Amino acid sequence: MNSPLQQLFDPLFEEKKVQFWLKREDLNHPTLPGNKWRKLKYNLQAAKSAGKETLLTFGGAYSNHIAAVAAAGAAFGFATIGIIRGEEAAIQNKTLMQAVEQGMQLHFISRASYREKENSDFIDQLYTTFGDFYLLPEGGTNDLAVKGCEEIANEITIDYDYLCCSCGTGGTLAGLITADQGHHQLLGFSALKGIQDMEDKISALVMTRSGKQFTNWSVNHQYHFGGYAKLPPELFDFIETFLLKNNILLDPVYTGKMLFGLNDLIRMDYFERGSIIIAIHTGGLQGWNGFEHMI
Repeated sequence: MNSPLQQLFDPLFEEKKVQFWLKREDLNHPTLPGNKWRKLKYNLQAAKSAGKETLLTFGGAYSNHIAAVAAAGAAFGFATIGIIRGEEAAIQNKTLMQAVEQGMQLHFISRASYREKENSDFIDQLYTTFGDFYLLPEGGTNDLAVKGCEEIANEITIDYDYLCCSCGTGGTLAGLITADQGHHQLLGFSALKGIQDMEDKISALVMTRSGKQFTNWSVNHQYHFGGYAKLPPELFDFIETFLLKNNILLDPVYTGKMLFGLNDLIRMDYFERGSIIIAIHTGGLQGWNGFEHMI
């Protein structure tokens, strides 16, 4: 389903004379909400067309992508295999327990081995071990994922100046860029610390998908809060306050960081008065499983 576009109101927005809208991708699918559904949609079609019965992918112990692939397998009739970074004791967490309940077979490997996940010899070993499968990369980002994420921008029917999203592997922003074709300003917010080549990876995804490059986008690296597993008090307080104000829950790994950053940039007059800003809520609410000790 098309996700709704919801205008948000805040004294800050009124003071700075900006309009702020949130595209609620967290509401776009009943069991696979958010950008993960967009990334998987065309990959699932390709797997079916190729006669594949099994999906294999990679992720950490609290991975949104692992959770989404397990749910997709259960919903659409695929066997699923998750190659998990870390120790088998992690199966005790809620994310992986739910993946197992949905039929996913988990295979735990060391962090050193996990770094080989894009190595062709390593992939060949996986085929030897598990037989035939449809390979989904970590985070689900590939050309078909970018195609799916284009639909997020294509659904927006109001005029706007800025379109913003959080970035992990960069696939969502790449899809927004290729859909936009240079017409608006696009701003990504890195959820990771110290990723020096994110822009290069996004540029490569855009070139593969569209055969073009665009200059109307950038990635902000100032609001990662230390990386995936970090939730300092100021970010937690922001998410809690946002929930009380808007009745919208943000995830702590992606969208929460982005909206913290956007509010900070609005406060610092980064955006011109009169700007219309749209931010993408990319779902990922199961990511709270990794922070249960704080809730």
